Amino acid sequence: MTQRSRGKPAGGTPLPGLGMDEPQHRDVTLAGSHAPLAARMRPRTLDEFVGQEQIVGPGHVLRKSIEMDQLPSMVLWGTPGTGKTTLAQIIAGMTRSHFAPVSAVSAGVADLRRIVQEARERHKASGQRTVLFIDEVHRFNKAQQDAILPYVEDGTVTFIGATTENPSFEVISALLSRARVFQLHALGREQLRIILHRALTDAERGLGGLRAVLATAAEQALLDMANGDARAALNTLELAAAATEPGPDGGRLVTLATLEDAVQHRLLRYDRAGDEHYDTISAFIKSVRGSDPDAAVYWLARMLEAGEDLMFIARRLVILAAEDIGLADPQALTVAMAAQQAAHFIGVPEAYLPLSEATIYLAAAPKSNSALKAYAAAQADVAEQGNLPVPRHLRNAPTGLMEAMGYGKGYRYAHEHAGHQVEQQHLPDALKGKRYYNPGTEGAEAEIGQRLESWGKRPPAGTPPQR
Repeated sequence: MTQRSRGKPAGGTPLPGLGMDEPQHRDVTLAGSHAPLAARMRPRTLDEFVGQEQIVGPGHVLRKSIEMDQLPSMVLWGTPGTGKTTLAQIIAGMTRSHFAPVSAVSAGVADLRRIVQEARERHKASGQRTVLFIDEVHRFNKAQQDAILPYVEDGTVTFIGATTENPSFEVISALLSRARVFQLHALGREQLRIILHRALTDAERGLGGLRAVLATAAEQALLDMANGDARAALNTLELAAAATEPGPDGGRLVTLATLEDAVQHRLLRYDRAGDEHYDTISAFIKSVRGSDPDAAVYWLARMLEAGEDLMFIARRLVILAAEDIGLADPQALTVAMAAQQAAHFIGVPEAYLPLSEATIYLAAAPKSNSALKAYAAAQADVAEQGNLPVPRHLRNAPTGLMEAMGYGKGYRYAHEHAGHQVEQQHLPDALKGKRYYNPGTEGAEAEIGQRLESWGKRPPAGTPPQR
């Protein structure tokens, strides 16, 4: 969350969005505070913080470190709306540290140097530590990240970075080695429900003064739409509640229609952990496998518009390319991997472009599952017969003793023979002559079959495949 308000922790340092010293007589009307609901409802203590029990629950390492005032530098990694900024602010407040937030989108090395200089002067004057919080730290380049490294190392600042990207790829290794990485998970439906209920009933910071109530269908749709993002859920709720006319009793019943009007599109029923998730991805996979590009791109749109994880879809495309298109079009795997990289690089909303391109390409490509069947057959023999010995002529002979034992004896080097082909046993004796790969007849795989046949490694086309 990036919205800022006027709160201060006990140490007197401005804490964006905490509202800890804000007046207790907040006017809760439609005008209300100028800060968005998500900012006003930002938790002020770990007891108010919802979710992420795996890192800040009682007894966990990070919570103990905070309570003992032994704060390590850290990177908070998680999807939007999971509480990264809020947690950093709570940590600074609980440890009575000065909180110095910057956004990597707009800050530069000069800003970092100023904060470091102020941190030194502050510590010298009062002994107070400084928490340097860098939001979207993955947007800093290597030089910018290098600039803070010495001051993290010598303790001038305690570094807390927030990122939605995998820090292994986006944060320099030297900085990572001096920080703990904590992964924040998308909030579950029940956790979001708690947050929404608090906002609806809190008369000081929330919507309690409006006496707003979510209709059941609206609540379910809002939980689906939020996809674990508390910020999105709260700000959508505020807009919908403000747009709802009071009833005769003064209360406001927020309906599904009002909610959809607030977000300007229909809220699709889609639970990423439930049946709708699995049913939709199943329809998507089977449409691609069934060579129906129209249906495939429809199910893709259903998932993307409902907020499905981009990388989940991209992974399925990569699997489809290898499992169902395979050697009938080897380029399919390249297309799928390129789509995954492009979607990761550009993010929403434009990620639909490479994903749509790959979906249509794979659906329209010739199909073959020969690689899948070849591996399954080989896997079955491995499971049944265990570690069969490698033929001696295929073994390396790096020592005289191994050479004397016949290792490598009789091996025929393929490049010394016509066509770079040689007739030679490569399987264990117990599996001699066994065929696992049976080429399909579609697309590029037809040529592969013809090539293997010309080498004498496959029977003529039309021969029933070996089982």
